[in-house]
Amino acid sequence: MLRVLRRDALGLADQAPGAGWVLPPDTIWADLELPTREEELAVEQALSVNLPTREEMAAIEPSSRLYQEDGATFMTATLLSRSADDWPQEAPVTFVLARGVLVTIRYAAPRAFTVFAGRTAEPPPVASAGDALLGLMDAVVERLAAILEGAARDVEASSQDIFQQRAADSFRPQLAALAHAQALTAKARTSLTSLARMLSFAALAQEIEEQRGCKQHLRALQRDVQALTEHAGFLSGNVAFLLDAALGLINIQQNGIIKFFSVVAVVFLPPTLCASIWGMNFHHMPELDWPLGYPLAILAMLASGLLPYWWFRRKGML
Repeated sequence: MLRVLRRDALGLADQAPGAGWVLPPDTIWADLELPTREEELAVEQALSVNLPTREEMAAIEPSSRLYQEDGATFMTATLLSRSADDWPQEAPVTFVLARGVLVTIRYAAPRAFTVFAGRTAEPPPVASAGDALLGLMDAVVERLAAILEGAARDVEASSQDIFQQRAADSFRPQLAALAHAQALTAKARTSLTSLARMLSFAALAQEIEEQRGCKQHLRALQRDVQALTEHAGFLSGNVAFLLDAALGLINIQQNGIIKFFSVVAVVFLPPTLCASIWGMNFHHMPELDWPLGYPLAILAMLASGLLPYWWFRRKGML
């Protein structure tokens, strides 16, 4: 799908490239979402640039993600997508500044694009490709900040639950919530690191360098990304601590159970030994002829069980 935003116009307009189609001359943003080959070729011919393929976008080498060619600036960033799912995903998105036009190529639907597209439908209109890029970056950073804030709330709720639980079995929901928060935070941090590199390189683009307002806006975005990266690192450390704490509490509870059964086994071991000895069926056993043999055997078994119990109580093990 190809949609374009024109200078001094509100909202994106769908385009259907075909025979004789040309890119509107006042276009400042061309958004290619899950583009067909025909749409890619139409934009390439209109701007005289070679757009990266999906495989090239997925490359992780800096030379494949950030470069300038034929007067155009190519930047690929890894953005967080489907953050509300059980397992969030990462998707590469390419931003191209060429001939005064911003071209975005994406095979995912980050919510930030929907948010910014909605903003373009309201006045004032976007004035340039540089403003469109920075507006998109604003939406991306705001979305990542909201995701980290939601993850922080989930981590705080899990923290309270973990230290209030009494049974090891009840930790399962908290561990699942922490695992999701850790995955979300790790992917958000990856996106922020990718954005930091991209924003540093964007300062070289002609569309940014020639506008003083864009340069100031870009520096503000870089500070926001740095602050969010530090926050994501703190949140990741907090999640790791809570996971260790939950596992430690589970181990403590399990050790208590094992200790209980060990003490019970030790307490019943002497009575069992007595019962085993006097339960043998040998013909010559002096105790069999005692009139008080049975009550004495019962008394011996009770004493041999109570003495270890008393000793464990005295040592504070029960």
